[in-house]
Amino acid sequence: MANRDGLTVSEIKQESHSAKDSGLRPVFNELLKDIGNGKFDGIIAWDPSRISRNAGDLGKVVDLMDAGVLKEIRTHGQRFTNSPNEKFLLMILCSQAKLENDHKGENVKRGLRTKCEMGWRPGVPPLGYIHDTTAKKGQKIVILDPIRAPFIKQMFEKVAYQGYSGRDLLAWLNNETSFRTRTGKRITLSMIYCTLKRHYYYGKFEYPEGSGIFYNGSHEPIIDQDLFNKVQTAIVATPKLRPGTKEFNFVRIFKCGACGSGITATEKYKKLANGGITKYIYYHCTKYHDKYCGQKYIREEELVGQLLELIDEISIDKIGAKEKLERELARHRQFIGNVLGQKYQNEANINEVNIKNYAKYILKEGSREEKRELLSCLKDEIFIKDRKIYLKKFIVTRSTQ
Repeated sequence: MANRDGLTVSEIKQESHSAKDSGLRPVFNELLKDIGNGKFDGIIAWDPSRISRNAGDLGKVVDLMDAGVLKEIRTHGQRFTNSPNEKFLLMILCSQAKLENDHKGENVKRGLRTKCEMGWRPGVPPLGYIHDTTAKKGQKIVILDPIRAPFIKQMFEKVAYQGYSGRDLLAWLNNETSFRTRTGKRITLSMIYCTLKRHYYYGKFEYPEGSGIFYNGSHEPIIDQDLFNKVQTAIVATPKLRPGTKEFNFVRIFKCGACGSGITATEKYKKLANGGITKYIYYHCTKYHDKYCGQKYIREEELVGQLLELIDEISIDKIGAKEKLERELARHRQFIGNVLGQKYQNEANINEVNIKNYAKYILKEGSREEKRELLSCLKDEIFIKDRKIYLKKFIVTRSTQ
């Protein structure tokens, strides 16, 4: 067309962005700038809709024609110059293109709503589901993924009945199972939390996401709504007043014997056969120095039992709270004698056996503060390795005897 009409083509520009939205096409914006600077005075395009399908960009083109810097627009079979009728026709054609575009958008949305009302969520099904490859052409039926669906159900059950956190699930799935995503990758922590919040797994879905509009799904649920609600309650983290306000007896006292990191605690809940729920406290490595540290968890009851044995083994001189324990034990005996009227043998020096027994009494029956104070007074650091506790210096001393 340019050769036929004797037009000089100075430059060819290609735009990959959609003409639907105003001001978002970098090549088109550069073209308007060049025309404004007098570099070009005309545009050749296949169709008016290629120039603009929004009022903002169309207005800029017409302004350039009004200013006289854009003299002519040529399309396949049409010509637009700076005349009222031709500019009006240009605006009508571009507006018609916008109208058609809007109608297409409405038709797509209407089709998606119809699909949702039929119970099928648009897009790729979430983890635990796959498309049925045996369905008729044009139908996209979603069925359970026989490999991953059982793991999804276990994830919900472990959170609801065993007190698992997101990181516990991450460690379980990646270290103790063969679970992988559909692309063969390990699951991530963010994906775990997204999975636990999906209504899709009990038979409903929200579309679009965040709209608050829910539909009943035609797919087979993996869990029931009651289990889903329990998980939502479990994963809502209550805000802490300050870091470290969780009350455990022995946190920040022990160290990991494998990597030297600190030892922290975690609560776990187990559903009993009678319907009740019991709580367990486990101590484990924080993995601060080695994120791959493989030390296993130890229950608090087992930990206390080993501490009682440790008190029996070590010399009383290694208990830095010896003087405090002597005073407390003396005060206790005085209370028995003066208040309860019970006679006891008055010893000049309270012997080591009594002090050790009193220390063990604190570990079993004392308050949290008393337990922590007792262990913090030990002269040697306490380490945990292979679910066993030991004093580093004490072990070295014994090994040389």
